[in-house]
Amino acid sequence: MQKLSSFGLNAKILFLRNAIAYHCKYSSFKSIDSAPELKDFLKGMKAIRYYLEHSNDFGDIHRPIFSLDCWTEKLKLDKGDKRLRLPPWLKQEIPVGSAFHNLKKSLRKLNLNTVCEEAKCPNIGECWGGSEEKIATATVMLLGDTCTRACRFCSVKTSRNPSPPDPSEPENTAKAIVDWNLDYVVLTSVDRDDLEDGGASHICKTVKEIKRQNPKIIVETLLPDFSANEQCINLMANSGIDVYAHNVETVPRLTPLVRDTRAKYDQSLRCLRLAKVFNKNLVTKSSLMVGLGETEDEILQTMEDLRTHQVDCLTIGQYMQPSRRHLLVKEYIRPEIFEHWKNVGKRLGFLYVASGPLVRSSYRAGEYFIKNVISQRKAPEVSD
Repeated sequence: MQKLSSFGLNAKILFLRNAIAYHCKYSSFKSIDSAPELKDFLKGMKAIRYYLEHSNDFGDIHRPIFSLDCWTEKLKLDKGDKRLRLPPWLKQEIPVGSAFHNLKKSLRKLNLNTVCEEAKCPNIGECWGGSEEKIATATVMLLGDTCTRACRFCSVKTSRNPSPPDPSEPENTAKAIVDWNLDYVVLTSVDRDDLEDGGASHICKTVKEIKRQNPKIIVETLLPDFSANEQCINLMANSGIDVYAHNVETVPRLTPLVRDTRAKYDQSLRCLRLAKVFNKNLVTKSSLMVGLGETEDEILQTMEDLRTHQVDCLTIGQYMQPSRRHLLVKEYIRPEIFEHWKNVGKRLGFLYVASGPLVRSSYRAGEYFIKNVISQRKAPEVSD
């Protein structure tokens, strides 16, 4: 039972649900009326239990290819509704594999936190598991696992007085990233309003340590707003990072509802603009969640605002409720709508737009494109 227990109760429940609801090879009945007798059902469960204990992975479970046109459940929350059912295009496989577990083990050994876990990212299996084409990687979350802000969409722990930053974190982070043999890494952090500089010097130290050990690595940092403190933004813009990312998260109208009261829409735009002022060679990036009740006009206006502030790259993804105490999903956006916004972004002049239901701000979908952009921008410096 060692392997089964490693997945935990949620994995077992999800597997059994898939085995029945998706008509895997273990279930032969098609409806409640044709369901087997109890003794036959228990016999089937015994077979499944044996399979879980003796198989290597879940790779041979056949999930059907869903047709979007066949999905007849509601996608928009009406007044009085409790919550929407999760559509099939947002369901992900259970994270498995040696790469996944080895990466998790290395993170624990170095006492590092990741936004992948703390924010319950749906792409954790893809990024941590890696593949033949992609090296397994994680987005390290600096300055601890506790944020001083309490945004209503975010599952990261909150406190007015988190623990002091771990002084060994910069070195441990650099060690992990160098060991992973990456050429592109994403760092993020919690907000630390309790620190005089918002943690900017700590993040800066981490970036410099990474660059010291591997000068060629491209570093993207998903940063707090630092309360729009110019000194902090300047420090980060010239810390050696290649991509300065800060998320507006949502449209202006919903910002007071969705984000902490200290996080303001105009303040976020100002941070992104200042980063470019302090370092014109930076690639700037932001992210937008949809499905919180925004309108199409509001999405377009937000995208235009970002371009006005010279933001280069944009990610757009579906908001997914992390727990019952967080904001409800108002609407599940269909995949073809995300494709529409991707095309709109291109017309507006973004260098790159990653738009899809499971796209997240630290998602690796655009890293290869951004690498090329950075290389092209650095080329004139080398020739000079």
